[in-house]
Amino acid sequence: MPPDPTSGGPDEPARAAVPLTAPRDGTPRPLETADELAEVVERLAAGSGPVAVDAERASGYRYTQRAYLVQLRREGAGTVLIDPMPLDDLSTLDAALAETEWVLHAASQDLACLAEIGMKPRKLFDTELAARLAGFERVGLAALTEQLLGYSLEKHHSAADWSTRPLPESWLTYAALDVELLTDLRDLLAAELESQGKAEWAAEEFAALVASADRPPRVRPDPWRRTSGIHRVRGARAQSRVRALWYARDGVAARRDSAPGRVLPDSAIIAAAELDPKDERTLLGLPGFGGRSVRRLARVWLDALDAARALPDDELPVNQPVEGPPPPHRWAERDPVAAARLQRCRQVVIATAEAHTLPPENLVSPDFVRRLAWSPPDEVTPATVGDVLRGFGARNWQVGLLADELAKVLPDPAAATG
Repeated sequence: MPPDPTSGGPDEPARAAVPLTAPRDGTPRPLETADELAEVVERLAAGSGPVAVDAERASGYRYTQRAYLVQLRREGAGTVLIDPMPLDDLSTLDAALAETEWVLHAASQDLACLAEIGMKPRKLFDTELAARLAGFERVGLAALTEQLLGYSLEKHHSAADWSTRPLPESWLTYAALDVELLTDLRDLLAAELESQGKAEWAAEEFAALVASADRPPRVRPDPWRRTSGIHRVRGARAQSRVRALWYARDGVAARRDSAPGRVLPDSAIIAAAELDPKDERTLLGLPGFGGRSVRRLARVWLDALDAARALPDDELPVNQPVEGPPPPHRWAERDPVAAARLQRCRQVVIATAEAHTLPPENLVSPDFVRRLAWSPPDEVTPATVGDVLRGFGARNWQVGLLADELAKVLPDPAAATG
């Protein structure tokens, strides 16, 4: 059992923590067969209380964001590690846990990859989000476990290539420890939220996360425009080279199931787009094109540049109108009245967040505030401001804390006194 909490809340310092180096029941072997899964489903279904859930991906190594290991722990069932590679569908496990609260840390990072293998929570508790709402400054799993439970966790395998097979024993121990104390942490954070009067706020946030698991992933238009350094590329013709190289790289990455940056770094795409090399020698002399695997694909990159060079003018990239308000640093020039309005709204958000010991970004999305300040309702009242915020996606608790005060500062004070 974990020791008594070393802190009564976010403002109290923690005492020296005890290193946690092994799960209390030992490190389980990842299950890989349908028979093993059926046994585990039965075992977890017979457990009691919430179930701790985590997933490991291979971000930075693989093209997809799929889960390469799933960890669960439930009272009465112990810890389970599942290799989802030979078991593409975990819907039987999902069904067994349908009425159970899932406890995750930073749930938004794992919900998509869990949904891909048939696992979607109907009710969840996010320990990271709970800690933010409770006013903790450090909300990482290791920091919270140390402060609240008195144990220190090693996090040196967090960026590992979890598609590796077989997984090293030390990695499996690390993965099992990620769910070892998660429900204990949940209980302490739930009590802290209750004592601060924030339990209902958290419930709304968790319900929104559950709803997000059912929405299809957002597809960004023109994803090539997010290439790092693209702001240096001037002109539609040069941008067409970025676009051509980005899609050429994406095709190779998808076929190899490799992270695009491991196929060709963004810096190389930008360098080629700026110089427009027309032969292999010039291309391979550019920064980022020196690696052996990149050189072997020289013809792919040159073909992409040739295709961009041959495009007629009417097929060059066109800057699409940006949805919503412009970047805030341009407001003073484009609309000084709106810029002043945004400043007043931000002051309300900051003051309200401080009064309730919340990060401002968890009190309300900064994007919602910008959009409200840029285009306020024709008739500004707490009700209309609340409707606008809800339309953007704000939760009821956020509207309840902000609508009245935002309605007071949205009108131009000069116009009111004039």
